[in-house]
Amino acid sequence: MINNDVLRRLRYTFNFSDSTMMRLASSEGQEVTRALVSDWLKKDDDPSQQKCSDAQLAIFLNNLIDKNRGKREGPQRPPEKRLSNNLIFMKLKIALNLQAEDVLKILALANFKLSKHELSAFFRKPGHKHYRECKDQVLRNFLQGLQFKFRPSDDVKPKAEKEKNTKVKQEPVKDAYKWKKLKPS
Repeated sequence: MINNDVLRRLRYTFNFSDSTMMRLASSEGQEVTRALVSDWLKKDDDPSQQKCSDAQLAIFLNNLIDKNRGKREGPQRPPEKRLSNNLIFMKLKIALNLQAEDVLKILALANFKLSKHELSAFFRKPGHKHYRECKDQVLRNFLQGLQFKFRPSDDVKPKAEKEKNTKVKQEPVKDAYKWKKLKPS
């Protein structure tokens, strides 16, 4: 998945301000400006959009973990130079302090079904025999489910809820003869 898209979705979902985005994207040796954050958040077809690198997204996600869960004691791990969907998914799970059941419920909000075993395969080490690569579709549905959970609104409802509300229930006619008589001719 495109790093800029992940940043846009997280900003919208958690309603982060510009200053929060700058703080989360900054590291000890590098200050991020409002202009750079703005360029990251621009639409894909905008010529002034700048690509957010894997290292920059890793810094953002690590700082999100620190913000939500507190900093680890001891030396901080350097940000990853290369991110995969699996790492992004795992970092978000850690940052939000989610258990497997919580992740499955969030995916269900986006009308995406996954078993607990399939989910655990995403969080294994790449050399493990049960490791499975997280595809863009899974990460996209997880981010959409987060949006449904943390930023619910009337105009953006989960697919399952929309379908439930739009179904028309037809009551069976109990006495067809009476109904025909009452109908104006």
